[in-house]
Parts: sequence; C-alpha cells; structure tokens
Amino acid sequence: MNNQNPKKTKEQLKKELDPQAYHVTQEKGTEAPFSGKYDHHFEKGMYYCVVCGADLFTSDTKYDSGCGWPAFWDPVSKTSLKYHEDNTFGMRRTEVTCGNCGAHLGHVFPDGPKDKTGQRYCINSASLNFKKR
Repeated sequence: MNNQNPKKTKEQLKKELDPQAYHVTQEKGTEAPFSGKYDHHFEKGMYYCVVCGADLFTSDTKYDSGCGWPAFWDPVSKTSLKYHEDNTFGMRRTEVTCGNCGAHLGHVFPDGPKDKTGQRYCINSASLNFKKR
C-alpha cells in the first residue's frame, strides 16, 4: 500500500477507524488475546497500517507464536517501525509504532524464532489491514 498523509486529526480518525482500531492505535490499547482477525491468518500478502497505509510486515515473516496476537519475526524494512521504551503496568517492554504515522501497533520481545531474528513482534490485529498477494 502507499503511505498516506499521516497528519489526520483525532476527529477524522474517530470517523475513519472503528472504535477498537482507534483505541489500539491512538490510545495505546490492546485487543483481547486470541480475538483478532489476523491471529490465525496465514494468507500470502502484506500487512499494513490501518491508519496511514504504510507497509509493515509481509506474510513471509508471520508465524504462530501461540501468544494470542499476530506475531512476526521481522518488519518489512528498518524504517517501517519506531521503537519506544514502555514501562507501563510494572513491565519493561519495547513498544512498536508505525514509522510513518506513529500509530501504536504492539510490542516486540526477544523470544522469537532463534533461526530467524530472535524477535517476536506481537501486533494487534486492530492496527493492521491486509492485502492478499
């Protein structure tokens, strides 16, 4: 997908996104585990940001981690994501956001496939759209 203008107002985003997508991407929410439409989705294609349309992950890096959210072992590029320290809820985690518009996507953990990057990008389905290849 092409990157679209990320300079949308909160009011515009509330109109364009469903309530769950707005909560996850704009309020750093989390969908319930095993509830997202992409958790057990394994078609070939591209996962992209629900807010701005930026490419984030390819299906080639998606795997079933059993964590309850879509899991990927690598983003589509070095600039597709931004990383932020997250110490909320008494935990030390690394938040990942869209590198284009800053939408909250989920978190990355160092317990992914050892034969790949070793990373597990645990991403909310509500922050993603998918285009079949």
